[in-house]
Amino acid sequence: MNFFLFLTFVAAVSDWYAVYRGWKKLEYFLKPVTMVFLLSWMLSAVGFSGIGFWFGIGLLLSMAGDIFLMLPKEQFIAGLVAFLLAHVAYIIGFNPGWPPFTLLGLFLAFVVAAIGKELYRHISAGLEKQGKTALQKPVLAYTAVIAVMLISALMTIFRADWSLTAALTASLGAALFMLSDAILAWNKFVAPIKNGRVKNMAAYHLGQIVLIIGVWMQVNSY
Repeated sequence: MNFFLFLTFVAAVSDWYAVYRGWKKLEYFLKPVTMVFLLSWMLSAVGFSGIGFWFGIGLLLSMAGDIFLMLPKEQFIAGLVAFLLAHVAYIIGFNPGWPPFTLLGLFLAFVVAAIGKELYRHISAGLEKQGKTALQKPVLAYTAVIAVMLISALMTIFRADWSLTAALTASLGAALFMLSDAILAWNKFVAPIKNGRVKNMAAYHLGQIVLIIGVWMQVNSY
């Protein structure tokens, strides 16, 4: 295992424990450091050209989103925009050309869209109850973009230029990324989830790590 990837896992697990214990100062350090290590590994293993460019940009924007969301005075909209742009970068990275047309692909896209629609329905209702209706449109846009990101990852399964193993790995990472955002939004706007922040961070870090491992596998499949 590459040293930077090892450090990524160590920092991520340490961050989850810091969140569980409520050690804010340590969490503020470990959360961005985890992404620094992951980005360092990606740059050393994949590079910052070709497919690596867009995923590198996505990691940088994700790091910015992490920082915005953990500031003493949380900058939710700034964090939302940073992560939205990160997903856009991933969408571009997954789509070097027009997505392949298959019936199974269309079915998977429909399932993801249906899940996204149902998730937004609950979050929107929660925002209305909290008197935060101004957030409904930004959250709707974000939900749509992350759903497209997951669909884009799933479509690599049907791309002739992607190896199946790499495509499945990247798709798992994208699904975990979407799950992490669902946990965060549900815990914040719908109803408390037991150890919700720990589950959110675990799904987020694992999602990013597994997604980038999928990209690395694809680059090394040639």
